[in-house]
Amino acid sequence: MVWPLVSTFGAAPCRRHARGGARLAVALGSWGIAAATAVGPVAAHGDAAPVPPATPGLLVGWSWEPLLAIPLLLAVAGWLAAVRRVNSAHPANPVPPLRTAAWLSGLAAIAVALLSGIERYDTVLFSVHMVQHLLLALVAAPLLALAAPITLLLRLARPETRRRRILPFLHSRVMRALTFPVVAWLLFAGVMWAAHFSPLFDAALEDPLVHDVEHALFLGSGLLFWWPAVGADPGPWRMTHPVRVLYVFLQMPQNTFLAVALLGARAPLYAHYASLERSWGPTPLEDQQTAAGIMWLAGDLLFLAAILLLVLGWMRHDERRTAHEDRRADAARSARRERETRLAERLAEERAAAVEARRG
Repeated sequence: MVWPLVSTFGAAPCRRHARGGARLAVALGSWGIAAATAVGPVAAHGDAAPVPPATPGLLVGWSWEPLLAIPLLLAVAGWLAAVRRVNSAHPANPVPPLRTAAWLSGLAAIAVALLSGIERYDTVLFSVHMVQHLLLALVAAPLLALAAPITLLLRLARPETRRRRILPFLHSRVMRALTFPVVAWLLFAGVMWAAHFSPLFDAALEDPLVHDVEHALFLGSGLLFWWPAVGADPGPWRMTHPVRVLYVFLQMPQNTFLAVALLGARAPLYAHYASLERSWGPTPLEDQQTAAGIMWLAGDLLFLAAILLLVLGWMRHDERRTAHEDRRADAARSARRERETRLAERLAEERAAAVEARRG
């Protein structure tokens, strides 16, 4: 299914992009008209909602599914308890507050994606489904990686547990293979393409269990991708700052190309959305084009934000390294001057002793 779309874009890119932009504008306009109406009760997974979504409904209409809400609350409580314990044991070296903020923000992004009104409309509108996927893969995943949970676990665990269980697992063959940057990059891109151009997508829209598996794939592949780029946790592989920037930058073209492939489709790609009966909102094709626009614009903006933060981290690293080297050079010069001073003093004492000896 992908190749005909690729050939179409390659044959007439300018004309296709112009028509795609016009279709995207129409789709966004239809979405805006639909979202302007009031929001009411929504239906369960797989059924058409009776009313269009609006911002209050998407942000306020939470479901609080116990199988997801309880683990998220436990993750919050467990993190805060672990941080308190580590800080009390090491007051001179506490857990940076930024890591706690990243952890809580990552969990909040998961909650918004899977518990808010977004979850209620993900099987009704592809555009809402796209927002959900971006929240999991491009917001929650990098924030959780930035929090460095493995480092916190290592600081919390006993030396015996670190030596015999945690570190051997981190450096196992499976982890070395999954976290190798090229493999992690390809897995992330592969999940994106396979999820949108395989039977998995329609199956996820019809079966809640498959839908949960799809969410786990987006979050899991996102964690593997972002870990070597933004994570401070120890791992089998380490990348230099320039390589990290290039590593993340190279994901942008595949994200854009996937969005362009969705935008250029002449018909709805997913039978679920095409056969869903709605009396409101954009047509399935317009909704699909809106989803492609969200992936293109929001996805690239999120990648650019990550690249900017990586560049800033690179600059700070260079500044710290330069300051460290300057301190070492200053210390070496001070030590050399001190040695020269002691040598001069000793020579002066020897000369004075020699003069006294001659006088005597």
